[in-house]
Amino acid sequence: MYGGHITDDWDRRTNATYLKVLIKPELLQPGFNLGPGFKSPDPSKFEYEQYKEYIEKKLPIESPQMFGMHPNAEIGYLTQQCETLFSTILDVQGGSSSGGGGKKDDGVMTQLTLLKSTTPADTNLMDVTAKASEKTPDQIVCLQECERMNILLGEIRRSLEDLRLGLTGALNITDQMEALSLSLQFNKVPANWEKFAYFSRKGLAAWFNDLIERTNQLAAWTQEMVTPISLCISYLFNPMSFLTAIMQKTAREQGLPLDDMVLQTNVTGAKGHEEVTVPAETGAFIHGLYLEGAAWELGGQGQEGYLIEQKQKELHPKLPVVNVIAVTADKKKKIGQYQCPVYVTSMRGPTFVFTANLNMENEDSDVSKWILSGTCLLMSDD
Repeated sequence: MYGGHITDDWDRRTNATYLKVLIKPELLQPGFNLGPGFKSPDPSKFEYEQYKEYIEKKLPIESPQMFGMHPNAEIGYLTQQCETLFSTILDVQGGSSSGGGGKKDDGVMTQLTLLKSTTPADTNLMDVTAKASEKTPDQIVCLQECERMNILLGEIRRSLEDLRLGLTGALNITDQMEALSLSLQFNKVPANWEKFAYFSRKGLAAWFNDLIERTNQLAAWTQEMVTPISLCISYLFNPMSFLTAIMQKTAREQGLPLDDMVLQTNVTGAKGHEEVTVPAETGAFIHGLYLEGAAWELGGQGQEGYLIEQKQKELHPKLPVVNVIAVTADKKKKIGQYQCPVYVTSMRGPTFVFTANLNMENEDSDVSKWILSGTCLLMSDD
């Protein structure tokens, strides 16, 4: 607790599960398996020094399986370590875009020109607002998303144009231009763009492609101000606003207090959003979610899918299309369900969005398996 490792309810749940699984009377029974090749010694034959020596000599090398995780967890950890290492090397190496130009400036100018030419156009908010005559919860979410996207796109265009003028000598190079130039060189999302954007761990190239996909979804949404049959929830600045809109609509339709409503996630059998051809009868269809720490087994004819072990080297399998509905708290599915945190990125922590419920194989399945494996849903596959 004082080490800062328990910072939210999810950490507390994990800690409580470790205590439940590991700290039990069987620990003191001779031969109890504590880990691979590491059994509990006979307490009647061991003194303090013998325990100490036994631990120092016999304790196996740490592995994900010792802590209830899948071997893929180590792949993700080592990948993140490598990325951090190379990012640090680039930061230490530094660079400069001022002072005489040269090949470095030519490369920055080429990339700058490409980004400027492919930056999507702003959404005409006046036209979109005129189409949203009913001002339904969905339409309000769409308007808010368009407004935030316009702010981000405006900052991208402004900063790129300033840097272009700086590199051509029309303006003096400022610290902000210098920082933008280095970000372009190192494939990093510039800090002044992140300020108006959303949580993301992508490099600049992947981030910009993702930005274009987001604007494409908004363009389709604003054409008739009709919510897509299946909405890519991960393309929203504020995903929770759309989920709240589902609860608001249901509460109004059924004449129920909004405070009594909760979200329930029913995973469909549609692997991709293209397979969904009609709107959801209740709630809404969403896609763009990825599993971490588990995989998904599609159910057979008339049966629901459920959580299964990950496949080797498949770190973030895609979750099928999800039907999110709003129900009163007393009607939400609880038996055989894993309460799964949903995050924007694998950074977790501050990127938490909401809690989904996912089916386990059986009603009496042990939920601690998925808690210790760190099973969660992400809105990005990196």
